[in-house]
Amino acid sequence: MTGIKPIVVGVDGSESASAAVAWAARAAAALSLPLHIVTVVHIPAFYYTEPYLAESFKEELEDTAKARLGSARVHAKQTVDEPLDITTEQHEGKVSQTLIELSANAHMVVLGSRGHGEFTGLLVGSTTSAVAAHGHCPLIVVRGRTMDGQPPTEGPIVVGVDGSESSKAAVEVAFEQAAARGASLVAVNVWSDVSVQPSLGASPEDPLWSSIQTGEEVVLSERLAGYQERYPDVTVERVVARDRPVRVLSEFAEKAQLIVVGSRGRGGFKGMLLGSTSNALLHTADCPVMIVRPQS
Repeated sequence: MTGIKPIVVGVDGSESASAAVAWAARAAAALSLPLHIVTVVHIPAFYYTEPYLAESFKEELEDTAKARLGSARVHAKQTVDEPLDITTEQHEGKVSQTLIELSANAHMVVLGSRGHGEFTGLLVGSTTSAVAAHGHCPLIVVRGRTMDGQPPTEGPIVVGVDGSESSKAAVEVAFEQAAARGASLVAVNVWSDVSVQPSLGASPEDPLWSSIQTGEEVVLSERLAGYQERYPDVTVERVVARDRPVRVLSEFAEKAQLIVVGSRGRGGFKGMLLGSTSNALLHTADCPVMIVRPQS
């Protein structure tokens, strides 16, 4: 794929993938980007021990995949009123590896939280986890709190902010999303990685607590600097709190239409592919989650 990078959405026939298609279609319309719907046919190696069975099995999978792409295209068109530039593509191979390769030329990759073949009760599928850790572009994991299982379309965009490079990239993408959707932006900085224990006498009135709070407010201001000038129509609410990042961001996710976080925060080990906060939100957030990796 060349030229304008599309929004890539993976489908497997599951309800979760259907929600992902709806989210991706709305995003493509909002950002005026093409939508590329993909599915992957994976042939287990042991089927090739029986050539005749293998060929029949493969044909059945390919027919199912073709029908799946057709249904996803129709669903995408029905989701938005605007005309969409939609392409579809069928691949053969390992699902996670294929999506990671496609992510190198995508504006973003959109997946459902759990697809076919996952154990009941598994909150985030293995494919989603792999793409979140190794993908080359932002990944959106579509989660929903609506009665019909579809992702929410109302509420602010929430972005987790700290001093990391991943966070810097997340802020830029979050402003882009808020501007495209006509949504407000909530920028949240949580400083629980600084050890100030109430049991040791620290409180909001304590000078040390106050100095840390002030310092984190400066971090937030620095990360937002310039973006409000570039996106003057985006209303920004700033939140600085001492707590566990997952708990604070999860609370905001209850009323948000999208939460944006970096792949790894400043507290993560060097070389860690996915931080604890972003990983936890993939499993628990009450709205779609976007994981943004810093540009290499």
